[in-house]
Amino acid sequence: MRLASLPVSILLLAVSLAAGCQSSASTEAVFADGAQLEVLADGMGFVEGPVWLESEQRLVFSDIPERKLRSWSRQDGLSLYRESPHPNGNMLDEEGRLLTCRHGERDLVRTEADGSLTVLATGWNGRRFNSPNDLSVRADGTIWFTDPPWGLPRQREGRELDWNGVYRLDPSTGEVVLLSKEHTMPNGIGLSPDGQTLYLADTGGHPSHPDPARHELPAVVTAYPILADGSLGAPRWQTPTRCDGMAIDRQGRIYTTSREGIVVLDPTDGRILTTLPMPESPANCTFGESDGMTLFITARTSLYAIRTAVPGARSR
Repeated sequence: MRLASLPVSILLLAVSLAAGCQSSASTEAVFADGAQLEVLADGMGFVEGPVWLESEQRLVFSDIPERKLRSWSRQDGLSLYRESPHPNGNMLDEEGRLLTCRHGERDLVRTEADGSLTVLATGWNGRRFNSPNDLSVRADGTIWFTDPPWGLPRQREGRELDWNGVYRLDPSTGEVVLLSKEHTMPNGIGLSPDGQTLYLADTGGHPSHPDPARHELPAVVTAYPILADGSLGAPRWQTPTRCDGMAIDRQGRIYTTSREGIVVLDPTDGRILTTLPMPESPANCTFGESDGMTLFITARTSLYAIRTAVPGARSR
């Protein structure tokens, strides 16, 4: 079901202001002139991980508590894509195949052309992941993903690792590399258009973390240079914001899903360029449609969309 555009004056005012926003990273606006926030579907459990399937002109996204991957298109509206054990982040690989982080199975899987599933990774050095959460794909095919404990019972039970990690997977070899175990609650993750910078959202302190010293740490988004060997260098910048998932546009700007709404960050220094308030706290977002200039937003029980001024860095 597709609903009418939101008649909420504060939202429309925010978009109007954002449409004229200029940044040091780009002379182009963030949102399209006169853009309105649309409610595309509602009444779901908790939606996450949107990804645009260009070949099918449809969006696929997760409904975590309902154990479903859902689908939405302009032609068909909302429908079931398939059942899945508590899916979260989704992304397409370099061949256009769907990748999914599954909380319920604590793994990362790939959907093949015939619809079958290939399990790509279940753990690190013989120990099971906590619950893979979100992911991004580099041009070389490597998969970068986060592994907080949100999918574990009470965020503790069944834990085999003493940290909440950030990893890189080479699906051609199955090698899983631990990039960092220093983050409290690594969550959303994204790559710059040139693949040289990793953006990581840490949602901050939580009593489930094994180290009590981390229970009160603040939420931040951090930009890391990716070194020649694939490891992470010293942070370029950190911005305090409680971000979940994120998307990157062609200009390199980072669209974070924060408590305040869609908070857009400048890639050069992490400063906040503009904020789009939302009627529900957003969880993740992605660019899509044929021109890559629609930002789809999963926010608690609903799916939203708004037109942007430039395409996403990865429209798929």
